[in-house]
Amino acid sequence: MSILVRSLFSGMILAFLIFAALFSVWFMAFPPANWAILWEREVADLPFILFALLICLGLGLLYGLFSGAGFKKQLKLMDSYLQELESGKHSNVHFDLSAAPEVKQIWSRLSRLGKKQTEQIKLFQKTANQKAEHYEKQVQAMVSLERQRLARELHDSVSQQLFAASMLMSAINEGDGDSETAAKQMKLTEQMIHQSQLEMRALLLHLRPAALKGKTLKEGIEELLSELIHKVPLEVHWKLEPFTMAKGVEDHLFRILQESVSNTLRHAKAEQLDVLLIKREQLAILRITDDGVGFKIDQTKAGSYGLQNIRERAAELGGLVKILSLPNRGTRLEVRIPLPEMPEAETGGEME
Repeated sequence: MSILVRSLFSGMILAFLIFAALFSVWFMAFPPANWAILWEREVADLPFILFALLICLGLGLLYGLFSGAGFKKQLKLMDSYLQELESGKHSNVHFDLSAAPEVKQIWSRLSRLGKKQTEQIKLFQKTANQKAEHYEKQVQAMVSLERQRLARELHDSVSQQLFAASMLMSAINEGDGDSETAAKQMKLTEQMIHQSQLEMRALLLHLRPAALKGKTLKEGIEELLSELIHKVPLEVHWKLEPFTMAKGVEDHLFRILQESVSNTLRHAKAEQLDVLLIKREQLAILRITDDGVGFKIDQTKAGSYGLQNIRERAAELGGLVKILSLPNRGTRLEVRIPLPEMPEAETGGEME
């Protein structure tokens, strides 16, 4: 039974009880000489006793209607506000100043709860931003050591192989014309050059940044997906809206995208990949969809660290992860991160 119907019944019952109590007192104090007069005297073509009862019930019905509608409105507002908190939105609380003190107290607690949740999300994102900055400092410290390692490997492998290939080419040019020997030397030279190319690609792969560096999230995603198109036989589409986020939020969302794309390439056997990045109502929404083989979410392996890492990264930002997947129907992963207003110094980059 809804609160409005309950209030109507309560008002009518209360009115009936008041009617019975008043008439009982009145009849005890002023007993009529003839009880039949209550039915014989008519008002608006109704017996007086019945007319009085209907008036009382009508007043009770109106009272229940207005009181029930007021409570229903307040409860609906509370439910809407709680739904906003659950979805990550944080709007200001507006309530009726004429509401009952108990209702005002509940609204006050809801308001404090919303502010506390907003502050916690800001703290989570600030911590993530600080982690990203600390990570960048660590990367800078490792760059020098990595350069030294790459220089040694270039000298010990690639440069020596290229030098050997150069010597073989010189021997071929200075040869006595023996076609069989020249063919063997050419084959060996081709193998050396091919091996040098493979090792050079491996070294370049080490040089690729694992996260955003000096780029906005939109720029980093575009670069990643453009490179993916040229290296993988996969049809890739994307829609990216430029908007400002904290550096830590951008870094986490980019890593979530990397993890999701990696899962798609390794497991999905997909032919098409769609990426969406938008901002709607103080929420950053990242959605990755593929048309691959899919999987049963309730049968995900315990060792599936990719999805676990995605959930952990979203949780660090106070966000939510939704995964929809069916066998042979593809997979859609959606991440929603709340974006409360942040100081300008904590945002990462300018909006394009």
